[in-house]
Amino acid sequence: MMTTRGLSLSGAVALSVGVAIGCGTPGGPGGQTATGPAPVPVFAAAVRPGTIQLVADPSPLPALSMQDLDGRTITTDDLYGKVTLVNFWATWCGPCRAEIPDLIKLQARYPDHLQIIGVSADEGPVQVVEDFATAYGINYPIVMSTPELNRAFPGVMALPTSFIIDPEGRVVQTHIGLINPGVLEQETRFLAALDLDITVDIVDENQHGLLVNAAQATEIPGLDLTTLTPEQRTTALQRLNQEGCTCGCKLTLAQCRINDSSCGFSLPLAEQVVAEIVGDPA
Repeated sequence: MMTTRGLSLSGAVALSVGVAIGCGTPGGPGGQTATGPAPVPVFAAAVRPGTIQLVADPSPLPALSMQDLDGRTITTDDLYGKVTLVNFWATWCGPCRAEIPDLIKLQARYPDHLQIIGVSADEGPVQVVEDFATAYGINYPIVMSTPELNRAFPGVMALPTSFIIDPEGRVVQTHIGLINPGVLEQETRFLAALDLDITVDIVDENQHGLLVNAAQATEIPGLDLTTLTPEQRTTALQRLNQEGCTCGCKLTLAQCRINDSSCGFSLPLAEQVVAEIVGDPA
């Protein structure tokens, strides 16, 4: 991964970069935006000068159409002009549940600058997702995962996974696992031109080959989960993300399979978990 440091965005430099990425009218911390004073940061980490990473050659989103749980249609065109955070999650995913309150706070603080969209990977009844969204008071649209969305946002092997999209509709960052909400807020404030006193690392590409601790795998290398029912698959993923590998890596079976698919311990253990769930012990 190549990194370019030193883009401390303040003053004239900040303005030129902000215009170049299509962020709109810049405004420093507590300054003015096109719609009035910039919102005060929600999280303490976003108050301090920080560093964010953005990819050097962001990919534009393809034309998309998705329907949220309330029946409203959202298209790619609807996302232009705001920062968009597309969050892949599931009701059974512990790290996903842990970050949702922070996403709710961000959406409430930046309604004019940020649009969060939750993409549920749940495979059971939609009513389960609807009840969950109501219980948590989720204030942003939730859509169900579809093949079209999976093609538009490739590489989701773990939950949560969040894609950051700039106001011009380009995917500028991808986060796997539970992320400090202050980082998400700094990305939002920079891309929305609310706070340009931020250092930006320009990276050639996202390097997310390893599964971090605070993530729940949804695809397990070497293991075919397509023959399972939705309920069996959910149970299998829960166990594979909880039970540890015995190879000495101190990782879960899911993490070990993703981080080292050649491990001779994790695959038979994972296969045994699946066999037990389908009622065919090896």
